[in-house]
Order: sequence, then C-alpha cells, then structure tokens
Amino acid sequence: MSVRPVGALLPPSAQPEPERADAMTPTLTALLCLGLSVGPRTRAQAGWHGKPSLSALPSPVVTSGGYVTFQCGSWLGLNRFVLMREGEHQTSWTLDSQRAPSGGFQALFPVGPVTPSPRWTFRCYGYYNNNPQVWSYPSDPLKLLVSGALGKPSLLTQQGPVVTSGQNLTLQCRSDVGYDRFVLSKEGARDPPQLLGRQPQAGLSGADFYLGPVRPSHGGRYACYGGRKLSSEWSAPSDLLDILVAGQLPYTPSLSVQPGPTVTSGENVTLLCQSWSSEDTFLLSKEGAADPPLRLRSKHRAGQHQAEFSMSPVTSAHGGTYRCYGSSSASPYLLSQPSDPLELLVSGTADTVSPPQNNSDPSSASDCRDYTVENLIRMGVAALILVVLGILLLEAQHSQARTPGAARS
Repeated sequence: MSVRPVGALLPPSAQPEPERADAMTPTLTALLCLGLSVGPRTRAQAGWHGKPSLSALPSPVVTSGGYVTFQCGSWLGLNRFVLMREGEHQTSWTLDSQRAPSGGFQALFPVGPVTPSPRWTFRCYGYYNNNPQVWSYPSDPLKLLVSGALGKPSLLTQQGPVVTSGQNLTLQCRSDVGYDRFVLSKEGARDPPQLLGRQPQAGLSGADFYLGPVRPSHGGRYACYGGRKLSSEWSAPSDLLDILVAGQLPYTPSLSVQPGPTVTSGENVTLLCQSWSSEDTFLLSKEGAADPPLRLRSKHRAGQHQAEFSMSPVTSAHGGTYRCYGSSSASPYLLSQPSDPLELLVSGTADTVSPPQNNSDPSSASDCRDYTVENLIRMGVAALILVVLGILLLEAQHSQARTPGAARS
C-alpha cells in the first residue's frame, strides 16, 4: 500500500481538506475485513482510472527564483487532482477540479519560487469524491528545467529560418563555455525539453538537435540551454530562434520593386508584397541571409492586401534574391507559398570602384615614381622637339629675309 503524503504549505489554497469518515467505500470495507489497517489518507488502489495529463505553464523551463503553474487535466469527470513532487521528501498539493476552457476537467497548481534543486520532478493523480482512496494512474513525469545566470549559448540552423515540409531540420546549440549537456526548448510547448550530451566541436561545446523531416508542428520559437553534470543549474537561454514553415497557407503573394530591379547605390528602393487573399502580415526573406525575415502588418488598398518594405538608401548589402510570404496572427509561424523570386541588383557601389593608391605601400610608391619618371621623359622629349622646330622655323625666316638683297646685287 502507498501512503498519500500530507499537503504542502505552498500554495495555501491547494492544501488537502480533511476527508469524512463516512466516505469509506465498499472497497475500503473489504480491505478492512481482510485485516488491513488503512487510514483515511491511504491510497487503497492506484490505477483504476485513466491517467491524467500534466503540463507546465507557460513552459517547463523556469528562471531560478521564478514561478510556474502546473496544469493537471483529464477528460474523465474526476472531482479532485493531486500534484506530487517526487524526491526524498515527497510533497503534494490537492485541488478541486474545474471545467477546462478546451473541455474536460483541470486543476491549476501555482508553485514557486523555483531554485536549482536537484529534484524538480512532478506527477499528478485524480480521484472521485465518493471514492477518495482510489486514485488514477499517475501522469507521465514532468521535470522542470531551472535556468540561471551562466553564459548563454547560441542557437542556429544551416537551413535558415524559413523551411518547407519534408525538409530535414537540425538546430545547432553552440557555446564557448565547456558545457557537457544541452537542452532544446520550444516556446509554449508542453512537452519536456529535449536533452542531449555534448558533441565534440572545434573549440566549442555543442549539440545538434535533429527535428526533421519538417511538419507544421515544427513552426515556433526555440531556445537552448547549456549545463554541467555536476550542477543542477542550467545556463541563461540562447537568443530566440524562429522557425517558419512555408507552404502551409493556400495562396501565393506577388513581389515587385520600385523604381526597378537594377538601381544605383544611394537610391530609395521599395519592395511591394501583395495578395488578393486576406492575411494580417507579410514577411520579406532574403536568400542566404541568417537574419529572420522582415515582418510588416498588411494594409488594404485597391482591393488587395499589401506591405511596402523600404530600403533607403540602398547599399551593396541590399543586393540579392528576395521572396515574400503571407501569414496569419492565428498561426504566425505558418506561411503561405513563396512569391516568385526577385533579384535586386545594386550598381555603382563603393566596392566596385578601384580603391585609391595607398602611399604607405612601398610597391605603390615605387609604381608612382616609375610613372613620374616616364612622364618627365615624355615632357622632355616633347620640349626638345618644340625647341628644334622653333630653331628650324627661325632659320627659315632668316633665309627668306636674305634672298631679296642677294637678288638686287
């Protein structure tokens, strides 16, 4: 027989209530007849009802010192739920069930403040008021991940932030801190974070989380954490990484550019994304860019939904191939089909002009001196030719001046 632990002091509203002596059931009576001493807080049997579900809100990843709410739920009409923290000194909380907004029954257990304790593992149970000694099967265990102030890792993907269904997707968690384990967490997900040991990297510690092939459920916002086996504390979260799944909405926007696809550096350029379908947001993605796509709320003009992405003034860095997508606020990580690609060419950029000669470069200085000597030689030859021509011209004039006098004599 398992003994149900006494309710903890946190939170006060979740303490168990005394149970009435007249609540004993035929099952308990039969056990007593067999000579088994069973107190009013003893579980006579577990597993007679389907197990409830257990999730942590808003996430099973909690900052040290923070609070979390456990949601225990079931589609069965269970009257009460029990949340139990596992460990050397078990602690439990009991609450009446309430109707859940999505249907079924639930109880919400606020717990905290959370510290980097070695054991933050929970299960929940349910039971009926008319048979409190018979509990359900336990829920699947849920373990909290407590993050602290250790140096945060980085999270990236070689596939880029926009992916398509069926594509293999791997998220890479990297750190220059010597972590020997990593976890990957998805924002808003009720599933526990994925845990991986360190994989050797050149000068870095890290782990690769393989998620593919991509499904619509992979769309979302991710973070990773690093930790050490000798410590129960995890690092601060990495910067958030958005994964966007394209091709999930049944329309294709169009993409155009003003004043045109070929522009000069310094001009004002606008990329216009349009669609006849109704959506709240447009995204502009540059091929090969690691940065997340630009997002703009759509505006309704001339019967179409559109967004204008301004690049003013344009530089060589803006050159490249662009596509735009539409999305809905109801599912912001699911995108439409991509527009046809648009290539933006930027001419007259600083990097296409030959750089000025650097006089501090000895080879450049030598070249300059060579050019100067050649120019001086050319100028000297030209001057000499002019002098010779001048002498010849003067001599011819002098010869003509002497000819009339000779004729008279």
